[in-house]
Amino acid sequence: MSGPFDLTGKVALITGGSRGLGREMALAFAAAGADVAIASRKRESCEATACEIEATGRRALAVGCHVGQWQSLPQLVETVYAHFGRIDVLVNNAGMSPLYPSLDQVSEELWDKVLAVNLKGPFRLSALVAPRMARGEGGSIINVSSIAAIRPSPMETPYAAAKAGLNAITVAFAQAYGPKVRVNAIQAGPFLTDIAKAWTPEIARAVSSRAALRRAGQPSEIVGTALYLASAASSFTTGAVIRVDGGQP
Repeated sequence: MSGPFDLTGKVALITGGSRGLGREMALAFAAAGADVAIASRKRESCEATACEIEATGRRALAVGCHVGQWQSLPQLVETVYAHFGRIDVLVNNAGMSPLYPSLDQVSEELWDKVLAVNLKGPFRLSALVAPRMARGEGGSIINVSSIAAIRPSPMETPYAAAKAGLNAITVAFAQAYGPKVRVNAIQAGPFLTDIAKAWTPEIARAVSSRAALRRAGQPSEIVGTALYLASAASSFTTGAVIRVDGGQP
């Protein structure tokens, strides 16, 4: 690939990169010329995606890491720097939203777990990587947010609160580490990833009827926005929260 979307010579670190939207971004970045580090709790899944990337001729690294554990993140960053020597693109994609029967039955454990993975981890990982990007050649941080941040429902309230916080730190980090580091968020709508397999027919119909495009997204449809934000194509875009949701109201 050549042109503004070219990632040749770049290194990307993607959390939650072994499946769903993360996997699509990892493969797309590799196709654009990047080497890719993939992190998730299950290293075996990361290794499978890494093998796919290496089959294309790019380098890949699989790292087992729980991004919700603050103390684990320095080792993740050091492992990637030791292997590749740099991080040019960080994608905070790992997320979770466990089911619960009602708001009054949300436990402290569930609340802490959801906030840890969706907000605390991205904050800490960005705080570790952004200064090193700023001291070097710069870079791009992409936070994967959710339409729930601005359209919360009672059944995903902890997740919505975390993603709203993620939108906030996107703007703050853009201000803190500009001009060499750009920080943006993709505010994703419903996508047909593994999570969608648990949807009831009623949920699936509701998702389709609300969107202007009358459907949920395919995971590959995240790629255009991700490549834009990762590459020089978005050189004048930072502190932005970009909706990729099929036209949710």
